[in-house]
Amino acid sequence: MTRLYAGVAAGAVAALLGGSAWFVYSQQSGDAFAQCRGGQVGGGDIGGAFTLVDESGATVTDTQILTKPSLVYFGYTYCPDICPVDSQRNAEAVDILDKMGLDVQPVLITIDPERDTPAVLADYTDNIHPGMIGLTGSLDQVKAVSLAYKTYFKKQMGEDYLMDHSTFTYLMLPGSGFADFYNRDVPAQAMADSVACFVNAAPDQPQN
Repeated sequence: MTRLYAGVAAGAVAALLGGSAWFVYSQQSGDAFAQCRGGQVGGGDIGGAFTLVDESGATVTDTQILTKPSLVYFGYTYCPDICPVDSQRNAEAVDILDKMGLDVQPVLITIDPERDTPAVLADYTDNIHPGMIGLTGSLDQVKAVSLAYKTYFKKQMGEDYLMDHSTFTYLMLPGSGFADFYNRDVPAQAMADSVACFVNAAPDQPQN
């Protein structure tokens, strides 16, 4: 039994030393956002090029939309509860950031392009935040961007259907891409504080 405890203790010490070594390395490895991630691994293969349709009906790409720090959310206008709450939270965070002097835009990419036309999206986003950008497109275009961001959505059965979908919000930075994601339990102030850390740490990020 003593050997068992000793083995466990040795393993714990090794894990602690290994974790400490990783932490020191991560702080010295040139990661400009290390202090914003709280020691957690960040970044990753999330996001990328996309082609969608904006609220005016024009075809746009990621390089035209993500020109400033952006909070990207996948939802739909017919969503009865989750999407409005999440979108309002994102809008509130953007307003808090604006008071900090940081220019961050909220983006809504619909997962229901069948109903969410450019005009429908324009009405919806205007009611949530004047700076919010709504994006739609063909089903194939929406599936492609959803795959790039590793999100999930599925249309339920019935004429008056709802959509099953994931609910993460992604912070995207021009030049460096994906920075972090936020689940729906993160309040607006905490989101704003986290986003501010990333934006302030990023080189050449636009501010108000």
